Amino acid sequence: MDAGIATINDQVKEASAFAYRLREEVGTVIVGQRYLIDRLLIGLLANGHVLLEGVPGLAKTLSVKTLAQAINADFRRIQFTPDLLPADLIGTMIYSPRDGSFTTKKGPIFAQIILADEINRAPAKVQSALLEAMQEQQVTIGDETHKLPEPFLVLATQNPIEQEGTYPLPEAQVDRFMLKLRVTYPSREEERQILDRMAATGNHRGIAPVVNTAEILRTRKLVDQIYIDDKIKEYIINIVFATRDPAAYQLDLAPLIQYGASPRATLYLTLAAKAHAFLQARGYVTPQDVKSIGPDVLRHRVIVTYEAEAEEIDADEVVKRVFDGVPVP
Repeated sequence: MDAGIATINDQVKEASAFAYRLREEVGTVIVGQRYLIDRLLIGLLANGHVLLEGVPGLAKTLSVKTLAQAINADFRRIQFTPDLLPADLIGTMIYSPRDGSFTTKKGPIFAQIILADEINRAPAKVQSALLEAMQEQQVTIGDETHKLPEPFLVLATQNPIEQEGTYPLPEAQVDRFMLKLRVTYPSREEERQILDRMAATGNHRGIAPVVNTAEILRTRKLVDQIYIDDKIKEYIINIVFATRDPAAYQLDLAPLIQYGASPRATLYLTLAAKAHAFLQARGYVTPQDVKSIGPDVLRHRVIVTYEAEAEEIDADEVVKRVFDGVPVP
């Protein structure tokens, strides 16, 4: 087994070199936001969709667009509005009176990277159409089922401060996102760099592709082979179960948790930890990989009680206490 791990480790070290070049190229346009870029890469490598939450103006859209250019992927931005229809997203059948036939007009969902901007502004039918595409990797238009391109990654944004006229995503739908990221303000130094670099009316610098989507798909197969020890697997299960039955792990969190994380959390935490190890140029998963990516996988899957809200304890704080309380192997 050790020889096998060493082989995978060498392959990962060689294959992960593009991640550094990718960060460098994206960094020519995006100032800071290393956390955001790395998590978008994890979603890309682990085949998991990402939900971004942050106030306007934090370069969420620009980051996604820049990443798509850096991997030479087909990119579409869809602005979700209350009057959006499912057909506006997935496409529709067009009738031709000349020959009495129908032709399929595909919607913007047929791209490799989709930015669903302000997803919580669209009604439930549109959200369901998008989330079905995310889950099944296909859409049905009329009587025909169409496969979506690979890789297919949905990056959805939502604004946490303006809730008027929004349709919040139900927990069951939010659960389909592998990661939920909290995008925060840049530091003072980063803000000064943004001012120096971006305060101009001309076009900004273009991005040169670093890798292509075929290489991303090959890399996913290597990420699947990254070694994860049985003790780490038990640790992941313990973390997830501690959100459901904290008392079993001597954690005094039961009054704060209404619902714990779903089995999807176990799968996504494992896949995301492997992708995180890959970005660190390692062919094996460590407990630190799990702890680093854990809050992003769990924060939208742990539902806190009214009592927790009254004490101003959010899901992030509960997840932190779970990780602090569960023994590390």
